[in-house]
Amino acid sequence: MELNKKMYTFLIEKAKQLTEEWYESLDKSDPSGVYASNDPEVVKKLKEQNFRFHGYLCNLLIEEEEDFYKKFDDWIFEVSRSKDHLNTPIHFIIREFMRVRLQYMEFINEFARENSDISHERVDEWKDKFVKAFDKVVLKFTEETYTYQTKMLQAQREMINELSSPVIMLKGGVALLPLVGDIDTQRAKFLLENTLKQCAKLQVNHLLIDISGVVMIDTMVAYQLFQLIEALNLIGVKSTLSGIRPEIAQTAVQLGLNFDSVHTVSTLSRALDF
Repeated sequence: MELNKKMYTFLIEKAKQLTEEWYESLDKSDPSGVYASNDPEVVKKLKEQNFRFHGYLCNLLIEEEEDFYKKFDDWIFEVSRSKDHLNTPIHFIIREFMRVRLQYMEFINEFARENSDISHERVDEWKDKFVKAFDKVVLKFTEETYTYQTKMLQAQREMINELSSPVIMLKGGVALLPLVGDIDTQRAKFLLENTLKQCAKLQVNHLLIDISGVVMIDTMVAYQLFQLIEALNLIGVKSTLSGIRPEIAQTAVQLGLNFDSVHTVSTLSRALDF
């Protein structure tokens, strides 16, 4: 345990040097990301995060592993959600973890050279301990980054769905739902829920659904449209479907889709006239 404390003190005293040497040796030619930044504030924050990393990591020598990893979680959580790191390709970040790990291997060797009474077994034990710690931290960091980015992506997707599926009030209880682009399963589900809510909120009694901007229609898309129209009918909203282009009509026939029960017109202008 005394040797661990001596090793801890040695590394802590080298922490500032570790940070400065690491930053000076950075490949600043990266095309993007936090490591390529020339912004003094970004550089200052990056160095501060790296310095605190050493403070947490060195505790591996003097704390129980369970306590060590719990405390490290705070650093991982903060850095994995920082804007600068989120805008940095993950393989650049993993590369820097690997370079810092190499720094630790070199400093362990230096400590062993300065203390000739330390056995090779103890040196290997320390190296193995730090390698395992780096592996766990990198794994946790990538997991946290993935989780956070997934949540952000989901929120952005929901916003895009909402913006791309607007119920626009016209006049006299008539509203328009213009659909554009591809309609996948997730968007179709959102479309059904959002349209029903908006029609009820806006007190719509007739909804014009225009699909002239829909790239492709298949069985799933048609089924979702039928579901939407039936659900609207159940809440007292009539529907008119417009914008069925010739190629979509041809595809519908080939797929055996039946629009007989749906009121359709060729163009949005005709739907408005109706």
